[in-house]
Amino acid sequence: MGTVFSFDVRGGEPDAVRAALDEAVAQLHRVDEVFSTYREDSQLSRLARGELSVEECDPEVAEVLGLGAEAERLSDGWFSTTYRGQLDPTGIVKGWAGERAARQLAAAGASGVSVNAGGDVQLYGVPGAQRPWRVGVSDPLRPGALAAVVSAAGADELAVATSGTAERGAHIVDPRTGEPAVTDLLSVTVVSPRLTWADAWATAAFAMGSQQAPAWLESLPDVEALLITAGNEVRGTGGLAEYLG
Repeated sequence: MGTVFSFDVRGGEPDAVRAALDEAVAQLHRVDEVFSTYREDSQLSRLARGELSVEECDPEVAEVLGLGAEAERLSDGWFSTTYRGQLDPTGIVKGWAGERAARQLAAAGASGVSVNAGGDVQLYGVPGAQRPWRVGVSDPLRPGALAAVVSAAGADELAVATSGTAERGAHIVDPRTGEPAVTDLLSVTVVSPRLTWADAWATAAFAMGSQQAPAWLESLPDVEALLITAGNEVRGTGGLAEYLG
């Protein structure tokens, strides 16, 4: 997927957790094989060329495309599974894959799971007694500094996803034009139970810009967000404060 996944797993029966970890890693490699837009022989590439139908692909393809369609509907088209007319669900695959891997480990009995999918994180449980998971949010204007720290205290599951230009440049596309999104935002961080949606909502909100994104994010259930503009304005949704610390 062009990025690095890392795992921090606590507790559980060691053999069961190790087996689940091995399976999770194998599935991530399989996801890359199936959904890669760079591999000519991936199922996604063959589907885009009309060589396969959705029914002939692995069941996960229909699942991901369904999630992408839902994200497009709920974002009024600001999230899209196409790029310049070609099928490309990249914007939802990474979050979905990271969430699924974390859920596998939690189901295997791990008491604490953190899966970092290229900077977007899915958390389950706790890393230790009386100690919640905490995720630092990079400051796009001050390399190496943190803009905030998100705490998962009191949450059995939590995801933190950030979209922006600080690390990868102008890579987020405006689905209406097919060109890099022209926006006054430098980063959008979304906090939500599921990484699938946190990642998709961060991408859509960034493309919207600071005038439209805050109200839209406020309208989504179980979603909080931190937005930072090029003018160093920091804006948060109404319930964000309870996750900071």
